[in-house]
Amino acid sequence: MAFRADESGVTLGGAALRYRRFLAVVPWRDIEAVVVWARQTRTEKPEWYVSLKLRPGVPAPPGPNRKLTQQFAAGFAPHIEYEVVRNCRRIMLWKVDRARLAVAVQAFAPEVRLLFPPVYQVPPGRGTRLETGSGGSIFDILP
Repeated sequence: MAFRADESGVTLGGAALRYRRFLAVVPWRDIEAVVVWARQTRTEKPEWYVSLKLRPGVPAPPGPNRKLTQQFAAGFAPHIEYEVVRNCRRIMLWKVDRARLAVAVQAFAPEVRLLFPPVYQVPPGRGTRLETGSGGSIFDILP
């Protein structure tokens, strides 16, 4: 399972080779917002992500981006808060049904916000290459 929203909270699946290590079930009481966001370069289709913004004091869930630096996150997705980028999973080979997600959030946690920020257009000439010492790779989440 890559992503699930049910009565117990939100399940963020892990990458295929490290599924159990990065699997996280976050209860609704710990979630401030569920964010579905994207970024797009000139030559690619948008890269879609689903993320969680956690309530203050809640520790970050396990995941491939737990060592991601604020500097890298700001360059990768400047339209998204650092914590939200760090707590993301890439939507790849599956889709988020926005209507069903909205129904689930309303039914199980109406106090949790559901956000769909506009797609970020990466400026021409900016790549996604990592700099030395960036602290991690957002692409580790790929299966």
